Amino acid sequence: MTFGWIFMSIFWILAIAGIVYVVKLITCKRHWTEESAMDILKKRYAKGEINKEEFEKMKNDITKE
Repeated sequence: MTFGWIFMSIFWILAIAGIVYVVKLITCKRHWTEESAMDILKKRYAKGEINKEEFEKMKNDITKE
């Protein structure tokens, strides 16, 4: 019984660390999957959805921000 509180403390520390790790993993994964506005613009230009003039205008608008 004297070492019970030590094991209980270790358990809760590991449980909290595990929860923090999972939350951090989820938020980092979400960050990796987000595309920047420039990436989306480049893809639209590559697909032919916009022409060069539109690309340049939108690029200038994005880089001003």
